[in-house]
Amino acid sequence: MSQLQDQYIKRILSARVYDVSVETRLHEAAQLSKRLGNAVWLKREDEQQIFSFKCRGAFNRIHKLMQERSVAGVIAASAGNHAQGVALAAQKLGLHAVIVMPQTTPGIKVEAVRALGAEALLHGDDFDTALPHALKLSEQRGYPFIHPFDDPDTIAGQGTVGVELCRQHPGPLDAVFVPVGGGGLAAGISVYLKYLRPDVRIVGVEPVDAASMHDSLLADERIVLDQVGQFADGVAVRQVGKYSFELCREYLDEVVLVTVDEISAAIKDIFNDTRTLTEPAGALAVAGMKRYVRERGVSGQTLIAVNSGANINFDRLRHVAERVEIGESREALLGVTIPEQPGSFLAFCRSLGKRRITEFNYRYADTDMAHVFAGVELSGGADERDALMSHLRDNGYEVLDMTHNDTAKLHLRHMIGGHAGMSSERLYRFVFPERPGALLDFLQAMGQRWNITLFHYRNHGAAYGRVLVGMSLPEGEEDKLSNFIATLGYKVEDESANEAYSLFLR
Repeated sequence: MSQLQDQYIKRILSARVYDVSVETRLHEAAQLSKRLGNAVWLKREDEQQIFSFKCRGAFNRIHKLMQERSVAGVIAASAGNHAQGVALAAQKLGLHAVIVMPQTTPGIKVEAVRALGAEALLHGDDFDTALPHALKLSEQRGYPFIHPFDDPDTIAGQGTVGVELCRQHPGPLDAVFVPVGGGGLAAGISVYLKYLRPDVRIVGVEPVDAASMHDSLLADERIVLDQVGQFADGVAVRQVGKYSFELCREYLDEVVLVTVDEISAAIKDIFNDTRTLTEPAGALAVAGMKRYVRERGVSGQTLIAVNSGANINFDRLRHVAERVEIGESREALLGVTIPEQPGSFLAFCRSLGKRRITEFNYRYADTDMAHVFAGVELSGGADERDALMSHLRDNGYEVLDMTHNDTAKLHLRHMIGGHAGMSSERLYRFVFPERPGALLDFLQAMGQRWNITLFHYRNHGAAYGRVLVGMSLPEGEEDKLSNFIATLGYKVEDESANEAYSLFLR
């Protein structure tokens, strides 16, 4: 055992967490086990008082600080679970807690922090703007800053999850799957399990659009992502911690990346086995486990996934539900061109056979052809989708697979309505902070510089809003538009060449 590992094992075994935490259950997931052909267990950190593992590390960190010096209060920056962990720990220890939260934080999380007696201050649009404000307040008030993941005592507190796992499952164990944000939980679990059960494979799981640990391990140094996806906001971290990276580089076997659709499907899987709704970050481990099993053909093994939290905003369930069937490869989204003549619509429906239709949008295109946006239920996964597309093509239809086209899934499926017939139209997809007045701010920023030919916004109950905008762009103004978009400061994608857009709306 290295000196580093020895230090952390001692920290973990002496961690003080059970003043605010409980030893959560190791739940046998019978339905998942049957479907995957492996013995699947879920470590239920959603059962903590704050519905997340974060209370472990927060309490241990603050308790250790109080042993070292006099502490009147603590301060933290967080959009969710860490905020509640610090607030709960401070309440238990009789301290004043100040939590700086982005203005985009859902009200349910802000109220949860205040209900624990903490002072919640709303500042900025995201964690990266809330953090420097919290650090400034820390200096002004003389309160120590409690980092959400990058501290040895915080990592040690999270590592008690690994201690419980080893005690609860002393028998054969093949792999443990852990969600990764800043890396504190993965670092704590992996360093302890590799000490006591070195044969067990430890697999971190991240979203494909927030792969900070995955990319850092590849580069063998901590990298900073330009931007991160916000669907699994609990792990939306641009750079992993210094201490957590040091441990994960040594003791984490690998990192698996998963999509929004796969995370959504995992939320449903967990609900089916537990009747509990986890947040997207809380379902990451199950999503990664399923991908791991599928890609490697694993069977007959014993696998544990850590359900890290259940602080989901109710409004987000609509978005999750829309993505579940695709995540499970149980739905195909197809764009099909059919002849515009009597009987062709019926002929197309007959070509689909007796498959269940999940969505159907039909729109007249011109005198020669029409376009159909169809959602089709699958029972045989991607192979069945490929077979269906081949069957339709054999019957003379042009088919576009839009199953993994985000613009089609987020916007176009809700607004199929004909073509503008404008060669000058350009299409952009924007992402902006979902705070009060944000949509108005966006529209005011757009102003009247260019004629808006298409606009679609749909609230998904998330911290970030999504807008699809079409603009008529006169010849010679491409550079002006590009410069203007750059000044907006929003994440943007040019979707003018998107196949689904060309088929249905251009």
